[in-house]
Amino acid sequence: MTDYNLISEQLKVLTEDEKNFIPVLSNTSALIYDSLEDLNWAGFYLMDNGSLLLGPFQGKVACIRIELGKGVCGTAAESDKTLLVPNVHDFPGHIACDSASNSEIVIPIHKDGKVIGVLDIDSPKLNRFTSEDQEGLEKLVSILEEVTDFKNITGVNK
Repeated sequence: MTDYNLISEQLKVLTEDEKNFIPVLSNTSALIYDSLEDLNWAGFYLMDNGSLLLGPFQGKVACIRIELGKGVCGTAAESDKTLLVPNVHDFPGHIACDSASNSEIVIPIHKDGKVIGVLDIDSPKLNRFTSEDQEGLEKLVSILEEVTDFKNITGVNK
């Protein structure tokens, strides 16, 4: 069982002295990747010119740009909803950046009420993510929204 309270406290400590989104998201992806079992990717996509652009991450190489409404990340960003996908092969339009991925969770990130990016986590294991994971990861995203300086990133108007 993952201790999301401990991970949340670690994230708060990591963001005490630096608010710039690049190091904050870099350390957050490393923290998640090292703290959760059965992952093959943990990272961020950030809004750039109307689509999602690859940001800091841990794992194998990834897709560089994802259009809104495409794949799990683009759908989560466009709908502004967390998507927990037990089997990505059953998700219409899934983008297979890594063919080893079998399940995924994507959480939108906000600034000034707009979606400015997503936290994306992939696993080679089917049904890897639970409602507990969703709740814990949404808490981490809330911390990021509160403490991170996302200047120069414009969001999706809702």
